Parts: sequence; structure tokens; C-alpha cells
Amino acid sequence: MTAIILGWNPDRWNEWNYPAVVGQVAEAGRHVEPWSVGLHRTIPAGADAWLLLQGARGRGLIGHGVVVSERPAPGPQSGEPGKIALYVQVAFDAVLPLGEQIAVDVLTGAVPAVPWGRVGGTGLAVEPAEEANIRALWGRFGPPPGPDPTQPVPGTYPEDAVTRVDANRYERSPEARRACIAHHGTSCAACGFSFEVSYGGIGRDFTHIHHLVPVSRLGSGYELDPITDLVPLCANCHAMAHQGVDTPRTVAELRRTIAGAGFLAGTTVSPGELEAERMARRMLDQH
Repeated sequence: MTAIILGWNPDRWNEWNYPAVVGQVAEAGRHVEPWSVGLHRTIPAGADAWLLLQGARGRGLIGHGVVVSERPAPGPQSGEPGKIALYVQVAFDAVLPLGEQIAVDVLTGAVPAVPWGRVGGTGLAVEPAEEANIRALWGRFGPPPGPDPTQPVPGTYPEDAVTRVDANRYERSPEARRACIAHHGTSCAACGFSFEVSYGGIGRDFTHIHHLVPVSRLGSGYELDPITDLVPLCANCHAMAHQGVDTPRTVAELRRTIAGAGFLAGTTVSPGELEAERMARRMLDQH
């Protein structure tokens, strides 16, 4: 199992403060909640969890999360003799306010293989192909991406003192990001910098994602190929790709710039800086 749809009926279970959850996810990026999945025994950590609103307040897809761990059942049996209900911890990372859920008729039209009217509270396993369609639908109608944590907080500096690199929706797409990283890795495609090598565990899986084709040149029928259209860049190279130009610099241009930049006069060159220059030259020679 790679994904599960969890049914939530506020008329039967409403122990969490859902509006507060919406605010927490918007501010902190996630909310962790234990969830009963009944007799499902094959939900691995990392599986996608889709939240389906049910009941008098409406019906429709309202949230997404990731299963982060299992935990013991807190109490009653599942209803089947000898079987204990399993609970998992779900880290919800994107939720819609009540009333803004993706309606069931839209879900049925886009993903007809899923019986949207028969999803129980303990969940319904989803086939990979169906989950991909749900993810695509969520990308269209789900909440917009949150702010980039690497950018200054509005109001911190005068507007003319900050050069901002805007990430387009393709760069912010979680699905596109995963595919790009799975193929290219997380080391910067221009200079080779690795956040994990430099910062250890806190830098694992972190990188900026750069769209090679300017969005202004994309037609209405454009379909993203995350392997050929996206590359990982460190924060510095991503900023320099956009610095002072309308059309972003290519990865090859960045490599040539790095290889030919040299060092500031009068400064002491560290072994690390020399190695970075050698790496840039090697990467340039390979392309």
C-alpha cells in the first residue's frame, strides 16, 4: 500500500479543533494526529494519507498527510473478535477550510475507480494509478503552496533591500520535487554543493528546485517533465540563476561563471574554496 483515504465525519468524531488545525498547518507546515485504520496492517511509514470529509457539513477531499509511524491501539477492539484496531500517526501537511473541500462529484469525474461514497473512517487503500490522479486533482484544487522558509519574512527589510527569487508552481510541486530529486539527487547541479554534507542531518533531502524553462514561455498545453525540466540548485546558485536577468541563466552558464570567477584580490583562499573551483571545472568539462 502506498496511499490510503481516511474518512472523517465531524458528526461522529470531532475531538480535534479543525479550524485550529488549518491554522497550524498554514503556520507550522504540519499537524500530527493519531488515526484509527482498523484492520489495515500494511500501511508503511511514508504512505500518503488523504482526508475525505463526510457528513452533514459536506463531502469531499479536504486534506493530505503522510503516515509517520504506528502506535498501539488506545482502547477498544476493532469489532472483529481477537483483532485489535491499529492506529497510525498522520502528519497532515495540507488541509482546506471546511466548505472549501473538493466536491465528491469532481472526485468521481476525475477518479471514478474510487468508491468515494463508501470510504469508512478507518480508511480505503488506493492503487498507485488512482493515487496519482488524486494527487493531480489536489494539485489543481488544493491549497496553494506555503511561503518559502528560505525567504525573508515580509516587513523584515525595506522592499528595495531584498532581491527575491520567486519559485513557480512547478518548482513548488511536491510530486515534481520528489521525481526531480529521485533522478538528480540533492547536490547542486551547478556547483555540487550538498546541504547534507555541509549541515548533516538537518540538511538531508533539502535543496532548491529550479525550472529550466522560463514560465513566461510555457503554453497552455505545457506538461511538466520533472526529470528534464527541473534541476536541484543550492540557494546561492538558484539566486544567481535569476540575478539581474529576465531569462534565468542555464546550469552550463552558472558552471562557466563559477569556473572563471576566481577569487577576490587580497583574500586568503581556503582548501575548500579551491576544491569547489576544481569541482566546478570538472563538471564543466563533463558537459
